[in-house]
Amino acid sequence: VDARIKALAADMLETMYDAAGIGLAATQIDVHERLVVIDTSEERNQPLVLINPEIVWASDEKVLNEEGCLSVPGIYDGVERSTSVKVNALGLDGEPQTIEAEGLLAVCIQHELDHLLGKVFVEYLSPLKRNRIKSKLLKQQREDQRA
Repeated sequence: VDARIKALAADMLETMYDAAGIGLAATQIDVHERLVVIDTSEERNQPLVLINPEIVWASDEKVLNEEGCLSVPGIYDGVERSTSVKVNALGLDGEPQTIEAEGLLAVCIQHELDHLLGKVFVEYLSPLKRNRIKSKLLKQQREDQRA
């Protein structure tokens, strides 16, 4: 793992913390790298950096959680995801690691890896809900342009 990737991870963590997020994928900041940063700790002091992450196992048991996203601020809705996952990735030290995650961390990993596949959580919602969200975002955009 070179200095550029380490600097990118540090910048992404800073961006995520500044935005009060718990996860950020490189693709969300228009960087085409398979890199995500996550910190689901209450104290915001347990950063997790995953390089080239891949979910190798996901539980059949699902849970419905309300999700939000830094890519669509102010929008929250229920998304069903596996309650636990196993992920293979490289760490910042370049060493392979396997992470077994459950609960919020498992949900966050699935959410962030979706970004690496070009998918945003609202795509899991019904067409009606997606249209409502689109209308809300367009209205907000018009209001922002007037300001």
